Amino acid sequence: MDVITLAGRSPEVSEAGAPRLRGRYRLQELIGRGGAGSVYRARDETLGRDVAVKVFEASATSEKDIRRQEDEVNLLASLSHHSLVTLLDAGVDRTDADRPRVYFVMELVTGADLKVQLEGGSLTARQIAHIGFDLAEGLQYIHHRGVVHRDVKPANILLVDYSQSGARYRAKLTDFGIALVGAIERRDTDTVTTGTAAYLSPEQARGQTLGSASDIYSLGLVLLECFTRTVAFPGDPIPSALARLRNDPPIPPGIAPEWRALLAAMTARNPEDRPSIHDLVAALRQMVAAETGRHRDVVAFPEPSTEEARMLAVARYRLPEAPVDGAFDRITAIAARVFSVPVALVTIVDHDRIWFESHHGLEIDHIDRHPGLCASAIMDDVPWVVEDARFDPRTLANPLVADDFGLQFYAGVPLRTRDGHNLGTLCVLDFEPRLATEQELATLGDLAALVMSEMELRLESRRSVAALEGATPIPS
Repeated sequence: MDVITLAGRSPEVSEAGAPRLRGRYRLQELIGRGGAGSVYRARDETLGRDVAVKVFEASATSEKDIRRQEDEVNLLASLSHHSLVTLLDAGVDRTDADRPRVYFVMELVTGADLKVQLEGGSLTARQIAHIGFDLAEGLQYIHHRGVVHRDVKPANILLVDYSQSGARYRAKLTDFGIALVGAIERRDTDTVTTGTAAYLSPEQARGQTLGSASDIYSLGLVLLECFTRTVAFPGDPIPSALARLRNDPPIPPGIAPEWRALLAAMTARNPEDRPSIHDLVAALRQMVAAETGRHRDVVAFPEPSTEEARMLAVARYRLPEAPVDGAFDRITAIAARVFSVPVALVTIVDHDRIWFESHHGLEIDHIDRHPGLCASAIMDDVPWVVEDARFDPRTLANPLVADDFGLQFYAGVPLRTRDGHNLGTLCVLDFEPRLATEQELATLGDLAALVMSEMELRLESRRSVAALEGATPIPS
């Protein structure tokens, strides 16, 4: 095991023999090392969880410098955003009073960084749009709190694949603390930080005061590299830094025009010519919608002949005239628990309404067919999922999303009859965006099958009663 020493001396040692910070964080294996310090997997012995601990090289020498670092540590500890690696704790180790060291305690994130991802393969435009949007939102959050990252680069971006499918990476910006603490030194020298020169903004290379526009430039270089898998300004630190003062980064003509325009704006040499962080978030939101839309066809209603046959099936099951008797309430309650969502429904899509045979978490028993999402979900024989309705082109203009109802997540599985007609759905809703794992969707499918089994039993029971009473047979 790699053992870290603080200021030339071993930190406090636990009974297990592993180095320990502040009597709480037991350092384990080294998981990363850079010019500013080292990152360790550690055990938080107070809360019993694994964390990542970054210990910086000693840099402050005066009490004034130490106070300034502590102020920055306190600011970073207050940041909390889904696109930032969560900072759990921070402090200054004073084992050696002459060489105090700053350390950060962060969430331990499992996932490759963007640098490793690009070395191993390419990304789709849709994946790049999602990554860019996540990072822009994170930068907007810290910029509004007076923090400039100063070190946006692929190695500082972690990609988390919650669904394990590779379809949607969640990007998390890390090491924002390194840039802030290290900026004290960089502002006082004329040298370029080794290893990050390729992503510096022109004003950063000149040693000028930095603002939000500097991070936007660096993010532009990162997104450009996502398309090309090539560093825009390669080479040694000094030549690389000087190159961006004279030239714009080359943007290949094969990149889509809307992306070319955005990347050119983000990497403009004059900071005033770059988009604001607010405008950048809006632009990347549109990119997410556009790239997602290229992968999905939106169909509002079935073909007339198919819809006519489907409505005959709805009538055959004598729905929605059948009273809501609570038979499906246990199933919707289970679905809500599985997904940890507030609303789960068994729906039947009629010609002008969507009826709720069970409505866990809602008091109403029906809505108009438009704008109900179930009318779209019955078009497919596979789960219909909207992870974030605010940015999905299928739902951007939907009143359930844009108005007070505030729908943001939807997952629905069609209720399919034996002869192939989708009567409605078993669906779950949330008012926050989220992912649906394959296991969750499989469970939702199993629960939908239980709903259909109950419906088939009802139909067979009615047929048996009709036969005994000599009534008109119920059509198959």
